[in-house]
Amino acid sequence: MNSKRQFLRQSITAVLAVGASTLTAKVLAQKQVVNKSIKSLNSQLKPIVVSTWQHGIAANKAAWQVLAEHGKAIDAVEAGVRIPEADPNVMTVGYGGYPDREGNVTLDACIMDENQNCGAVAFLQHIKHPISVARLVMDNTPHVMLVGEGALQFAKSQGFIEENLLTPQAKKAWQDWLVESKYAPVINIENHDTIGMLALDSNGDLSGACTTSGAAFKMSGRVGDSPIIGAGLYVDNEVGAATATGMGELMIKTVGCHLVVEMMRQGMTPTQACKAAVERIAHKLGDYKQFQVGFLALSKSGEYGSYCIQPGFNYAVTSKAGSKLLDSASIL
Repeated sequence: MNSKRQFLRQSITAVLAVGASTLTAKVLAQKQVVNKSIKSLNSQLKPIVVSTWQHGIAANKAAWQVLAEHGKAIDAVEAGVRIPEADPNVMTVGYGGYPDREGNVTLDACIMDENQNCGAVAFLQHIKHPISVARLVMDNTPHVMLVGEGALQFAKSQGFIEENLLTPQAKKAWQDWLVESKYAPVINIENHDTIGMLALDSNGDLSGACTTSGAAFKMSGRVGDSPIIGAGLYVDNEVGAATATGMGELMIKTVGCHLVVEMMRQGMTPTQACKAAVERIAHKLGDYKQFQVGFLALSKSGEYGSYCIQPGFNYAVTSKAGSKLLDSASIL
């Protein structure tokens, strides 16, 4: 009897072992299929570049030329935002930007790579490409930010040439403003077109850049969020990247882009993270309907998303699938 029980016990154990082995093999096979699918999807989503506003289309085109040749994301974002910086018809960035209330064009910019190296310039005058000066601050100095006269001296030492950035069109707009000289630092859809750009290269590395001439007819010396790491731009190569547009003071007060990336770290999608950051600002403001704030985010996997207060914010996306301009979701 005991031998029969022992035989049955051994038989059942053997059957269970075979079954478990078969089940384990199936699970491993399914896991390999899933991992292969994820890897395939990720390869389809990179490289990719996203940027704020309609002028991001031309900027993305230049960035894509770098990415398509397996170039680095940091080189792509610098090349990309240089396009609107040099375009006099983009009157909120670089050459041709609206001046401050004293009639001086002052520029802010920052850049950040996959290793959290970063550089920035603020209140820089007479230099057409502040983003490239910011890149050299990152690459050639032990500092993160240079401002004003110091930033100009550094730019000139690196071979940049002083230029008059006040175009006839921007000068006329300033002179028209002088008639009333009403200083109301409220950003609306005509006066916040900073360009922020985020890129994921074929190696899977993220970088970002942000550049602006700031709010039109601002007080002399005013600096917004665009050159401030964590406010107007933030990159964490383990998680994702974010950039912002709108009223810079609000992004500074909430360290908005860092907030977006941290929300993504907690498991939110780029769109969910941008929405959470905008809603936090709106909750703090109370009277948020008179302001505009918009965030754009790109995850490590290549997923992107945005959210803003006022309708009208759009962003450009360029990947292997082509280029498109998308409207952001908004509170209002």
